[in-house]
Amino acid sequence: MHWLYWILALIVSFAAAYWVYRADVKRAVPYPWLTAGLRGLIIFLTALLLLAPAITVHRYETQKPVVVILQDESSSIARELHRDSSTFRKNVNELIDKLSDNYKVIHQGFGSEIQTDSLYTYQQRETDIAGALQKVEEAMGSQNLGAVILASDGRYNQGANPLLQQFAFKVPVYTAGIGDTATQKDLRIANTYANKTVAARSRFEIKADVLAKVCNGYSNSIQLLENGSVVANTPISISGDRFDKSVSFSISTDKPGLHHYIVNAPVAEGEENTANNRRDVFVEVVEDKKQILLAAAAPHPDVNAIQEALKGMDAYQLTVKIGDAVPASFSAYQVVILHQLPSTFQNLSSQDMRKPAWYILGTQTNPPTLNRVQQAAGITYGNLIARNVFPLYNTSFSGFTLPQGLQSVLDKMPPLSVTAANVQAAASTTALFNQKDNPQQPLWFFQQGNAPTAMLLGEGLWRWRMYEYKNFGKHDVVDECIRQTIAFLAANTNDKPFRAVLPKYVWSDQEAITIGAYLLNANNEQINTPEAKISITDSANRKRDFSFERSGNSYRINTGIWPGGTYNYTATTSYNGKTLTSTGSFTVALVPLEMMETGADYNLLYGLAHKYNGSFVPAANIVSLYDTIANNKNIKPIIQTNTETAPLVDWKWFFFVILLLAVAEWLLRKYWMAQ
Repeated sequence: MHWLYWILALIVSFAAAYWVYRADVKRAVPYPWLTAGLRGLIIFLTALLLLAPAITVHRYETQKPVVVILQDESSSIARELHRDSSTFRKNVNELIDKLSDNYKVIHQGFGSEIQTDSLYTYQQRETDIAGALQKVEEAMGSQNLGAVILASDGRYNQGANPLLQQFAFKVPVYTAGIGDTATQKDLRIANTYANKTVAARSRFEIKADVLAKVCNGYSNSIQLLENGSVVANTPISISGDRFDKSVSFSISTDKPGLHHYIVNAPVAEGEENTANNRRDVFVEVVEDKKQILLAAAAPHPDVNAIQEALKGMDAYQLTVKIGDAVPASFSAYQVVILHQLPSTFQNLSSQDMRKPAWYILGTQTNPPTLNRVQQAAGITYGNLIARNVFPLYNTSFSGFTLPQGLQSVLDKMPPLSVTAANVQAAASTTALFNQKDNPQQPLWFFQQGNAPTAMLLGEGLWRWRMYEYKNFGKHDVVDECIRQTIAFLAANTNDKPFRAVLPKYVWSDQEAITIGAYLLNANNEQINTPEAKISITDSANRKRDFSFERSGNSYRINTGIWPGGTYNYTATTSYNGKTLTSTGSFTVALVPLEMMETGADYNLLYGLAHKYNGSFVPAANIVSLYDTIANNKNIKPIIQTNTETAPLVDWKWFFFVILLLAVAEWLLRKYWMAQ
């Protein structure tokens, strides 16, 4: 219908112009066609305003390609650059100047977080290369990203392996290697392993991985110390430039309580980096063995796998019950492992489940009953058809320490058989493994509490043990996952009605320390009605007091970041006229992550450049990347079309055009009539 209005406006305008023309001819106006034309145009433009059409305008904007320069700002770069830092800065600035003519350059630093100002300071204490690339991917969005330049030593100590991540941007990644790949002399304690809980007067092991580079001829003893005294040592002799060995200390103690041990490697002659020569280990010694029940709905090879993993754990007394032999009450046990229980044929009362439990789900699991007896997750089953699910390690998991080489073992693992269709995990849970095909869904996860919970969504632990032995000749990683799960659950089993609990005993000086507390009433129900407080004292007897915050039916406090040292804590509350206390200690380790490894890793930088169709250059040649980028025909500007639609009445200048035409006609008539 709009075109009819336009035709009508044209007809009216033409008719008015014709009428004016005839009138002006009779009045002998000198140029009647001019006044008639002005009058017709005025009427037509006025009609346009009355019709108020929407005018569409196309604007074209050229977007330069964006080049993001990610510069490693971690403290290890200062060591790697040494006297060349000013030269590196000059080269980067020269590259930016060259690129700025034809490209939009975004220059950012990274370590544990993105840094946009105060670059070239090299003060960040962690390096997360994958996280930095992920931030670029998120920030660029629909922008014309042309290339990413990564200047780093290739060492990362936070986040995932960037080579294993798949970033969505389809642009080349150019890498510039900082530092020297020459191997430096370094002796370090890479990892330590110990059971969290052991029985008094029983022997237990503390293991450590010792790594050495260019320490040929070193001969000394790796020491295990407690309170400054050597309680055990293991001699090592190094022949060759590379050394990798696991050492073990077998000790016992008759003193219950929390014991703090230090694994120490004496400094090698000429070793500059000594920050990684020691590790702290905490072990809780209990008077009695913890009673563990392994209950299964039916015979299953997973049951045998768990039994094998827990062999030699003197702090635990394991009892296995299958099918009809599963007891009606679990009151005699401190921890229960439930394989495909509760099932359709074997129900569990909620009273039984007020204790630490590890649920391993399968096709016989009864989801409604399971959801009723625990609060860690809501489980939904679909059509009972099992899916093959591969594990994805959660690199931010800090509940306990797992063996070195975990990722390489996981890469060889077969999938678990998972029947659960959907999992709604509680916010208080943390995942050790997520589901690889759906990382938002957990696979093996934990919930803290006075009665903590662990949950594994699938069957197949026995396959994991078999494949680890097939590929690596041992069961260490899978067995350690099982043992640490039991240690996590057993750590909180006690007869005290009030207890403060830390998720771990050794913290980094970069971590905020969070402490939980749990109070039980006479019915063994968790409550947080009374106020609870905690005092933390350092080695100089300086004390800081905190009040717990209520969280659900428990207590929780984030005490912030603490400097390195050993701290003792006392948590208190008053209930039923009694003052209840819980004491313990923890250590904040000065963990210079940037000092844990020395030298540059150019292999990772080569790998990233190859994976994303870029190229690698030494940092000294970083300016040459300008020519590489300029010659890449795929990095080019794009023309963006912006379409805007606005009513004609919004164009103020249009009124002035009509006014100008009307004034022009009036002046012409005034002038001609005066003659």
